[in-house]
Amino acid sequence: MIEQYTQILIDFVRANQAWGAPVVGLLAFAESLAFFSLIVPAWAALIGIGALIGLGGLEFWPIWVAAAIGAALGDWLSYWLGFTFKDKVAHVWPLSRYPDLLPRGEAFIKKFGVAAIFIGRFFGPLRASVPLVAGIFVMPWWHFQAANFSSAFVWAAVLLVPGTLGLKWFTGA
Repeated sequence: MIEQYTQILIDFVRANQAWGAPVVGLLAFAESLAFFSLIVPAWAALIGIGALIGLGGLEFWPIWVAAAIGAALGDWLSYWLGFTFKDKVAHVWPLSRYPDLLPRGEAFIKKFGVAAIFIGRFFGPLRASVPLVAGIFVMPWWHFQAANFSSAFVWAAVLLVPGTLGLKWFTGA
């Protein structure tokens, strides 16, 4: 099922290249948003779209910026949800079914501080939950945003560049 979903998205972007950046921005937003990231596994589609860049037709820079901004906005909203609703989020799935996730997230943030935002971006289960926990436990906003935006640009490159460069290398372009 995930493969079909991924292929549909890649085919859509291939056929509608003008929609590449908006689609990538939405995918990165969903991938980074607390709770949604569990049902929208967009990372495979982002890697595939990176391969489309390698084939030509899609420009790297707008896609990269769209992915980074989408990811940063998803984390920002997750932080805001945690900051606004605090412990009430513990009653929402999946946290309601796995009550140990919040204390584990808090311990992760206490151990690594603002670096937890950067580190968490690169690990699927942590990607959307760390910003939520940072909001719940009131990590300073500016510290959060500095790590959020810087890690979003690195994360976007990590997903897009292998497909972009790998396909160019493979095809000899």
